[in-house]
Amino acid sequence: MSNEIYTVDVDNDGIALVTWDMTGRSMNVFTQAALEQLDGLVDRFVADDAVKGVVFTSGKSSFSGGADLTMMKTMLAGMAEEKRANPDNAQQLLFDQVGKMSQLFRKIETCGKPWVSAINGVCMGGAFELSLACHGRVVADSPTVKMALPEVKVGIFPGAGGTQRVPRLTNAQDALQMMTTGQSLTPSRAKAMGLVHEVVEPKKLITAAKAMIKGGLSPVAPWDVKGFKLPGGQIWSAQGAQLWPAASAILRRETQNNYPAAKAILQSVFEGLQVPFDTGLRIEQRYFSHILQTTEAQSMIRSLFVSMQEINKGARRPAGIKPTKFRKIGVVGAGFMGAGIAYVTAKAGIPVVLIDRDLEAAAKGKAYSEDLVKKGLQKGKTTKEEGEKLLSLISTSTDHADLADADLVIEAVFEDRDVKKAVTESIEAQIRPTTVYASNTSTLPITGLAKNSKRPKNFIGIHFFSPVDKMMLVEIILGRKTSDKALAVALDYVAAIKKTPIVVNDTRGFFVNRCVLRYMNVQELKNRFLAVIALEAARTVEEGIVTDPREADLGTILGFGFAPYTGGALSYIDSMGAKAFVDMCAGLARKYGRQFRAPKLLIDMAEKGETFYGRFNPYGEDKAAA
Repeated sequence: MSNEIYTVDVDNDGIALVTWDMTGRSMNVFTQAALEQLDGLVDRFVADDAVKGVVFTSGKSSFSGGADLTMMKTMLAGMAEEKRANPDNAQQLLFDQVGKMSQLFRKIETCGKPWVSAINGVCMGGAFELSLACHGRVVADSPTVKMALPEVKVGIFPGAGGTQRVPRLTNAQDALQMMTTGQSLTPSRAKAMGLVHEVVEPKKLITAAKAMIKGGLSPVAPWDVKGFKLPGGQIWSAQGAQLWPAASAILRRETQNNYPAAKAILQSVFEGLQVPFDTGLRIEQRYFSHILQTTEAQSMIRSLFVSMQEINKGARRPAGIKPTKFRKIGVVGAGFMGAGIAYVTAKAGIPVVLIDRDLEAAAKGKAYSEDLVKKGLQKGKTTKEEGEKLLSLISTSTDHADLADADLVIEAVFEDRDVKKAVTESIEAQIRPTTVYASNTSTLPITGLAKNSKRPKNFIGIHFFSPVDKMMLVEIILGRKTSDKALAVALDYVAAIKKTPIVVNDTRGFFVNRCVLRYMNVQELKNRFLAVIALEAARTVEEGIVTDPREADLGTILGFGFAPYTGGALSYIDSMGAKAFVDMCAGLARKYGRQFRAPKLLIDMAEKGETFYGRFNPYGEDKAAA
């Protein structure tokens, strides 16, 4: 049996292999339809005496990214509607909705037949919670396999049994560390923690999973067996007395209570481990219902999940322009930034030529990639074959003529107008007239640099952040004459290297540096820290530097670490309300100076009761802004 989500194949031993492979998606995610169909499969397997057990795996290179968080938005919208019609029932409605996934996983866990999760790639969030509800877990031994419960990073927490199963499989300290940080686990680490049973060669994954069932795998979870003991000891024990006060203090120190979801994890685990498992699930459900309604959760989900997905999928890419298939990238300047750009390009599987004034300097730039590959091998993040392939894609040169067949050239030389002018003129004499030329600059306006070009429409800014291999954000800067074609090529490149782009118009410092300079001027109080940056972000919108609030929010968080719990600088203003923010800034301006004066845009928004996501709705007229 097959459909657009699951394929089922029952072998001669009565083992049903369920392959999760959603049509039209690069990664499996739990949608409402996926949950409903899985629920139907559970009923089918329970009713069929011929089915002795179930192996659940993925047909894609990744196992799953977890739940589609846009479902959360739907839940909250349903609750808001219910509040208007039947206020007394609204909270109960939300509580029931958020418990559906947890109840389904519990149904699998108690169905009476053994289930084994065969994890073949990245397994995150709700997908890992499903795996924890299975009676056996087998993982492919590969550097590409990562398991995590990362929900805290987007303002929520594991709400489908994660806070109850993890601390019943491993000690509470490791469980709390894993969930409150959202850290990823390698196969070996997950096995050492007791979260998975076997780590096998990728080719033997399904065979090993079926062997567990044939070997008599119990269809009863450990916590459903009489006499079950917690692996880390009871809450009210000597171990507990050492752990819990320290855990609470560390959480306050690390979060300053700005992340309600992290606190809710501690509360769910602490309370849940003192009661029967099913009661623990309801405790988790209660806290999840509460957290989902917080401003922090809604802001972080919007910016760090919904907006990031939209931006990464090309929300700002000009329509009607054919996607670019990169056959060769040129990077001019083999210093720290250029070397990093060459590395991430080769890591994406794209051949790159790294050019500098002499071969020694170019070779030193390539050595940066060699060092990163070496460290990756030592940490088990890559294989020898993968490392060799990456390095083979990087060639070095001193000759700009080697850029003649490049699809994109990125200049990363010293931040000096005269140096960049000479390099631009030399390169343009060699490359095709249609080739896009990008300058990696953090301070010099792109329109000014483009005056050195004979083809300013193909001139664009691509501002990487340091270190390039670790920083997620890339700022794309439009000069006055930059064409849609150049923008599309730049966005295609950023997508190819798997980073998040924001598109801004030209000004000194662009968007991120303009805001971060305010941050670096060492204010003491939190509202002054946040307000001064949020004001600058608002000014860039007023000036037309940033035109999409999603990009402003992502730029402030990913570019320099603006408090993620706010959802970004503009979400910070929206969540407070423009009027309240303007009033707060007026008080700060009286006390600390004119840098806290609100721009006319904000004053107008305050008078009209507007938000940035309402006034500058990035979703179009047919879609309401959140």
